[in-house]
Amino acid sequence: MFGLDTKDTRLLLIVAALALLAPFLLNPFPDGSAMAQFNAGYPDLMQRFVIFGIFAIGFNILFGLTGYLSFGHAAFLGVGSYSAVWMFKLLGYNVLPGIVLSVIVSGLFAVVIGYISLRRSGIYFSILTLAFAQMSYNLAYSVLGNPSSNFNLTNGETGLQVYTSDPQLLQTAGAPDLPNLFGVTMRSSVQLDIGPWLFTFNAGYYLCAVIMLISFYVSVRIFRSPFGMMLRAVKSNQQRMHYTGLNTRPYTLAAFVISGMYAGLAGGLLSTMDPLAGAERMQWTASGEVVLMTILGGAGTLIGPVLGAGFIKYFENIFSKINEGVLHGWFGFLPDGMENAAVWVVEHFVGPGWHLTLGLLFMLVVTFLPGGLVEGGQRLLRLFSNRRERNKAAKSATQSKPAE
Repeated sequence: MFGLDTKDTRLLLIVAALALLAPFLLNPFPDGSAMAQFNAGYPDLMQRFVIFGIFAIGFNILFGLTGYLSFGHAAFLGVGSYSAVWMFKLLGYNVLPGIVLSVIVSGLFAVVIGYISLRRSGIYFSILTLAFAQMSYNLAYSVLGNPSSNFNLTNGETGLQVYTSDPQLLQTAGAPDLPNLFGVTMRSSVQLDIGPWLFTFNAGYYLCAVIMLISFYVSVRIFRSPFGMMLRAVKSNQQRMHYTGLNTRPYTLAAFVISGMYAGLAGGLLSTMDPLAGAERMQWTASGEVVLMTILGGAGTLIGPVLGAGFIKYFENIFSKINEGVLHGWFGFLPDGMENAAVWVVEHFVGPGWHLTLGLLFMLVVTFLPGGLVEGGQRLLRLFSNRRERNKAAKSATQSKPAE
């Protein structure tokens, strides 16, 4: 199907099913119950799952295939966000021009940064990309964002947003004053009540999900193409390739640009959620986050970055909201002294301390599952498969044993 073999087609269908059924899968607990705190089926969070999944898929094309570790990919995320908001300001709230421009501008920006950074490899490449990202952050925060200047591209610390005085040349009368796709606003939702469950189907989420599926399909084709094989060879032994007279820089630059375009696409989609772009999306912490997503899910695998992005965003948005009041509700059945002690212990791992829990889980995954969550899933499948084969063998031996 679509030029993919059976295994890749099955994987694509699994990702499509997960994306389409996310409102059901992410709301396993009845609304209003004590466990509803762990539901993640609301539109904003679901959109972040797929948007940062796109970000991580693109980063995996660079890091997973070539082994080049970039600490500056947040620069392209920010550039994509600014580009989309500028299209909202100049043309109107239709999201398609903003998404297209975010991909183009981030790709051109990646050509410049990649051409310089790829002159070095290893830690030197990583430091160069980090330096470019921090320069981009400072440019967006101050130099290009001075409101009193005639060249105010980013609006500094306030962030770039749409005002009523903006031209919006293609914005027609009666069109929604929110990001929309030909009149369908990204915030429009339909809710479905099934007993105690409440499921929300959001237009913005499904737009992002369809784009993520297309992005995932493109990444699969890249992984299976001769170009992808060349990038794997670069990761395996680039020096040996140089000895054969092959120039690898065009291949690594192409991978860097494609990865940057994915990041710009994610940034543009973030602006469709909320038409506001700020310099904080270019900070080094955002670059470090996509590195964690890729490694946690499984660098070099197809579905790993998507799983890693969902895992980290789930912890960030769900576990960070568990405050002291929620914990007292959970442990209220205990005597007062034990309740306060239990709350005191657990509150260090949730709420503001969710980073500690995520850090411990990351350490466990890196230590015991170097291949990330994908390796964990593969081990479980092998375990069940081996157990099933042993049961079949035992049953067959019992049936073939002659009666006494």
